[in-house]
Amino acid sequence: MTVPVDSAAPFGHDPKGRPYSDKSKIVAGLLQIFLGTLGIGRFYVGSVGVGVAQLLTCGGVGVWALIDGILFLTSSDRTDKQGRVLRG
Repeated sequence: MTVPVDSAAPFGHDPKGRPYSDKSKIVAGLLQIFLGTLGIGRFYVGSVGVGVAQLLTCGGVGVWALIDGILFLTSSDRTDKQGRVLRG
């Protein structure tokens, strides 16, 4: 017996029924911690506007980028541009 694959959610769903993204929260968090002054973590998840703001402010002089990176790593509700939950 085969289980049908939901093409809209190829990575499955979280416990709340939301589809998982193809993006990883670990990758996003590490990019944000190490390259957040350039907004790279935000560009990775598709938040171009926030990425540009971080680029122009050097990641809020590093503070905004560091806090954002930690939140990416610890939060279970961060989403990508399509509103899908980042995979752990």
